[in-house]
Amino acid sequence: MIPQQIVEYLERNAVVYERHPHRRACSAQELAASMHVPGRRVAKSVIVKGGDQIWIAVLPATEVVDEERLAEVLGVPSVRLLHEADFESLFAGCEPGAEPPFGALFGLPVVADSALAEAERIVFCAGSHEEAIEIRYQ
Repeated sequence: MIPQQIVEYLERNAVVYERHPHRRACSAQELAASMHVPGRRVAKSVIVKGGDQIWIAVLPATEVVDEERLAEVLGVPSVRLLHEADFESLFAGCEPGAEPPFGALFGLPVVADSALAEAERIVFCAGSHEEAIEIRYQ
């Protein structure tokens, strides 16, 4: 079930969205398979540390974080992937590994891969491994 604070965030920001219950999926590729959508339409949130700041990097399920390139984009010396134990307390109410791409809700900056713009609609975990959200990419 999607945490209430995420539903409230979407409604407060007048985001048109669809909820999609699905079989348990613990990775973005599993979510794509479960929902029968191409992996390039599934946006995964990867939590990274760039410089002194924690970021949400959002990219298609088919891609992996290029730490060197991301550091360039962020203008920091280096980027490293964080382990769930390093950040799970920042995402209260969310299942570990199901962090949504809503940095404003959690006080974190977001950087998104421009490849996501190629999909008219994207799907992503929204705090749950058993229900996803689909929105128009803007």
